[in-house]
Amino acid sequence: MNKIFLIGRLTRDPELRYVPSGQPVANFTLAVDRPFKNGQGERETDFIGVVAWRKSAELVTQYLSKGRLVAVEGRLQIRSYEAQDGAKRKVAEVITDRIQFLDRKNGSGPRAEEPAAVEDETGVEAEPAEGTA
Repeated sequence: MNKIFLIGRLTRDPELRYVPSGQPVANFTLAVDRPFKNGQGERETDFIGVVAWRKSAELVTQYLSKGRLVAVEGRLQIRSYEAQDGAKRKVAEVITDRIQFLDRKNGSGPRAEEPAAVEDETGVEAEPAEGTA
């Protein structure tokens, strides 16, 4: 089973684009603190790429911005692509099934006009992302 759950903050605003078929896709990065401290007693942070498709992509772009706290449920996907220099590269990213908004820009909890969570349509495979990471 390939299932992943993350809670973290967006490091930048989501970027919305459309693949050639017209399907919307949004990319953003989540800063996720590790649940333990390193040898120096500090918590380390992982920066994890996240991809939302279809209606979820449009909603996260509309309602989320840098610094927002979210919970992401999805699956880990390893994608290969050819870089501009011709080198073959791999990137690990989380493909969302569900995104829950855990705060709002100026306070706690989602605003009345924004959804508390967005879910992708189940049973529909996302198109592979093209080009770069």
